[in-house]
Amino acid sequence: MHEERRWFAGIDWASQEHVVTLCDGQGKKIGQRKFAHGGTGLGHMIAWLRKASGGEPCEIHVAIETPHGPIVEALLERGFNVYSINPKQLDRFRDRFTVAGAKDDSLDAYVLAHSLRTDMPRFRKLSVAEPLIVELREWSRIDEELKVERLRLANRLRDQLWRYYPQMLELGDLDEDWMLELWEAVPTPEKAARASKAAISRVLKKYRIRRFDANQVLSELRKPPLSVAQGTIEAAIAHIRVAIERLRLVNRQLADAELQLDRLCKKLAEPVAEDDGENVPGQRQEHRDATILDSLPGVGRIVLATMLAESPDALQRRDYHALRSLCGTAPVTRRSGKSCIVTRRRACNRRLRNAAFNWGTVAVQHDAVSKAKYEALRARGHSHARALRSVVDRLLYVACTMLEKGTLFDPSFVTKGLAA
Repeated sequence: MHEERRWFAGIDWASQEHVVTLCDGQGKKIGQRKFAHGGTGLGHMIAWLRKASGGEPCEIHVAIETPHGPIVEALLERGFNVYSINPKQLDRFRDRFTVAGAKDDSLDAYVLAHSLRTDMPRFRKLSVAEPLIVELREWSRIDEELKVERLRLANRLRDQLWRYYPQMLELGDLDEDWMLELWEAVPTPEKAARASKAAISRVLKKYRIRRFDANQVLSELRKPPLSVAQGTIEAAIAHIRVAIERLRLVNRQLADAELQLDRLCKKLAEPVAEDDGENVPGQRQEHRDATILDSLPGVGRIVLATMLAESPDALQRRDYHALRSLCGTAPVTRRSGKSCIVTRRRACNRRLRNAAFNWGTVAVQHDAVSKAKYEALRARGHSHARALRSVVDRLLYVACTMLEKGTLFDPSFVTKGLAA
């Protein structure tokens, strides 16, 4: 009987130099080499794998810790089978080969190759992502980074205003453009005391602020000021001016990032031509995945973009169990004898976990079934976060069912099974 020829390679990657080990189907080491990072080095690595094995790229299975990056992309583009594994799992596999706790790059490369041969189901096979998904993932992460930067700059403004001008902190969020312009109009309590109502009204009208009028703003800003040491106000103003320029830039970049997310999600929601349907797994139905997910209660721009960008493989497979693990909604059970402890899952995708929390929060506010489930869980003594995870867990099941059937969310179609 003819046995399929297969070779297994392990790559311990680094920033400067990568260690590669190649084994045959019986686990015998064929060779091990180091390759410099770069176009030339990766080209030599691919050529060596083919020459040393004597096989085609489709017959070579490569294990690596990272699921993305230039090494993964170079191998996938040339037809190699590439698998990733969590570093924590690799650490457990390493214990098979050394009980003394030894660790080096050569050993890790061999452990990857040998473990892929014996325990391939424990690895996750990688595939070439759709170009739009790659772009969406980057913009989604840019959007997250910009929000973190905006919060950091707003906190710096808050610290400086707290030193000499705490009245302004009562008016609104300091990362809003109207607050920045208001501060520039009245940067000190002294100027607020002399400011005209017309000047304040112009700022409020420009940004369409209706929760305050000029009299209310001036009344707040003209409260008794703090007594501070000489030079404190001048120093704080200098610091604030620098932070404001950066904050305005971040706000412009954030607005652009949101437009890009909308553009990419809209393109992903466009119908696929019949000729191309077979080349796009999971997209052959009448409604695209983006359209179906967007119809779910609680799903907005950020949640939709994060789901599409961070879990494309699980969505294409309609894998409910993989999705709930990635989002952190699947609990972890530790059972031994009479002891049974169920804890929150921490080994998950951080971005998906945050998106799931926001998804559940909005769904509870706008979806009657989600709200009823949340209230029932709270009545049973569950914490807010635990109840939200259960709400999202149900929504993930609904989402996978909708994706399998290619249908949009229908709030009037609620069966007993989905409401449970």
